[in-house]
Amino acid sequence: MSARMHLSPAHHAHPRSPGEEQFAVAAELLALLGDRTRLTLLHALTTGEADVGTLTEVCGAARPAVSQHLARLRLAGLVGTRKEGRRVVYSLRHGHLHRLVEEALRVADHRLTETAAEAPPGEGELSFPRSAGTSSG
Repeated sequence: MSARMHLSPAHHAHPRSPGEEQFAVAAELLALLGDRTRLTLLHALTTGEADVGTLTEVCGAARPAVSQHLARLRLAGLVGTRKEGRRVVYSLRHGHLHRLVEEALRVADHRLTETAAEAPPGEGELSFPRSAGTSSG
């Protein structure tokens, strides 16, 4: 008899169901990830630490905008900072966030692949319906 037979299917599941507070915090987190610039910044940080100048080059946004996005991510507890001389170096605070960003991009890749395969030639546009009151900023 193998050791696998002794593990229940829920062996790796979270020990309890999420409560209202967890859903609220998760919704706030996903809203932060819903901005393309912030998602790009977080993705850049999955490869390691970086300063504002490097992150500005990576995402192609204006430096003040990148600084504001990084401030929001820092206040939300998603990125950490440390001083290196006069530079501020940013990093992801949790490995879970690295996996979340990577999974979001994998889902996007699957959606793009499915959309391209299902669409007639020249009509491979991907769109998601927008709810009333949502914004990307």
